[in-house]
Amino acid sequence: TTEQSTYLGFFTQGSADHDFDAGISLVLRAFLQSPYFLYRVENGRTPAPSASATLLTPYELATRLSYALWGTMPNDTLFAAADQGMLESPGSIEQTVRQMLTDPRAKRTVAGFHGEWLSIGGVTSVGKDAQAFPAFTAELQNDLRTELNTFVNEVFWQDGKVATLLAAPYTYVNQELAAFYGMSGVTGPEFRKVNLPDPTKRLGLLTQAGLLTGTITTNESNPVLRGSFIINKMLCMNIQLPTDPNILAQVKIPEHVSGATARERFTKHREQAICSGCHMVLDPVGFALENYDAIGQWRDTENGATIDASGQVPGGPPINGPVELVKSLAATDAAQSCFAQHWLEFGYGKTLDAGDACAQEAISNAFKASGGNIKKLLVDLTQTDAFLYLPAKD
Repeated sequence: TTEQSTYLGFFTQGSADHDFDAGISLVLRAFLQSPYFLYRVENGRTPAPSASATLLTPYELATRLSYALWGTMPNDTLFAAADQGMLESPGSIEQTVRQMLTDPRAKRTVAGFHGEWLSIGGVTSVGKDAQAFPAFTAELQNDLRTELNTFVNEVFWQDGKVATLLAAPYTYVNQELAAFYGMSGVTGPEFRKVNLPDPTKRLGLLTQAGLLTGTITTNESNPVLRGSFIINKMLCMNIQLPTDPNILAQVKIPEHVSGATARERFTKHREQAICSGCHMVLDPVGFALENYDAIGQWRDTENGATIDASGQVPGGPPINGPVELVKSLAATDAAQSCFAQHWLEFGYGKTLDAGDACAQEAISNAFKASGGNIKKLLVDLTQTDAFLYLPAKD
């Protein structure tokens, strides 16, 4: 082939100028700098089926499938499917995808998605004051991280519904974590599924202490950071800190602001004109989680004052407390669409832009039609024109 001839030329030149080792060295240097080594190059079929799109070759499609679902190159079975023409239609691709999801590599990809989406690694890296929170040990942090990982992966592979992810009445704990939550009847170091003892205080992913702890870095609760996590990660509203240093200096929490509760302190912060626009969206969501302290344990008061946990999800009705927050999120189309968007970006390996609007709409509609079935979502990701085709070359 042309590629083989090119590399043979490098070897011939290097060995002629110096010796055998120099020839091999030149081949390796060229190989490691080749775009075909550094990137997944896709040229599509020739001729293109239309003026606007180019169909991927079977091997290019096998590679897309493998990196989207396994995070690595195709195995021999997937290469054989490409070679035998088994990746020629959406139906045959769907059948292949369903088989790929039974492979252990898919489990690693799903775990990787959850870790990235929820920043699960932050649970074991955040620090808290040891005197204020003696229960917050390194062992507890590991348990909280295990709870999160176990919960999201078990929901995906067993129930498979995004509504369950948000509002499941159960979690996974061992004896130490059960004691932290005030649960009884759990013994031993193994994690097992348990029903939440008080569904008026905890429900689903967002009320787990690991997530509540990992979203803030202070020794006091921070409704802005918690609200920002939900607004951006669960609703994809993309409200970020300004990058202008002059504006940043104005939006920081004012010094010497007092108040018994976080609501009192941060309401004064929101009174700054430059802050109010974003905080009118962020704060009502974060305030609904104020019954949890900085390490995610339940409390009814802060500094002797009764906590007001009323709030609102953007576009939703008024709510009071974390459980109503969770139920409000689970009932919104925006939360389902946002979850689908995260998987679309993860599976396609890119940040979505205006050119992805059609794929995003198709995936969101299919996800809603499936009742929020997450495994079906992964299949649907491989059925869009954006996945199956390349834009035609100019």
